[in-house]
Amino acid sequence: MQIKSVVVGLLQTNCYLLSSNGEVVIIDPGDEAEKIIEAVKEMGEVKYIITTHSHYDHNSALSEVKEEVGGKVLTNLKEGDEIKVGDEKLIVLQTPGHTEDSICLMGDGFFISGDVLFYQGYGRTDLPGGDEKKMRETLERLSREISQGTVIYPGHGPSFER
Repeated sequence: MQIKSVVVGLLQTNCYLLSSNGEVVIIDPGDEAEKIIEAVKEMGEVKYIITTHSHYDHNSALSEVKEEVGGKVLTNLKEGDEIKVGDEKLIVLQTPGHTEDSICLMGDGFFISGDVLFYQGYGRTDLPGGDEKKMRETLERLSREISQGTVIYPGHGPSFER
């Protein structure tokens, strides 16, 4: 799986472009649609567009990006759903805490964490929909489920290895 990060918007959101065998998934098109569209042109055909949660900095450019490059917008993803991209698959984990609708995506050797996990930190719980107790439960779960050596791609900031 090829993973490319495009940093967009005032909050410096990581929009990820995942590609396998000419199929592309766009994750968190938060802003600067033209920047995302330009980056994805060389990668293949957009199959899906996904947001990790409902905050504007992760979905503001969704409509414009979809209109320009196509792809099916996946919403209401549930625990255990599998998303096929080329030869790869992503497994959906429901991870409430930052927001009630937060999800993460687990692949082979990598983990897209949205605003749940950051390098040396985790997402805020003081915004509407946030819940510190649920975040602690989610973080405990992820500490068991994310293998050592997995590369974590957060919604903001640098990627890092567990």
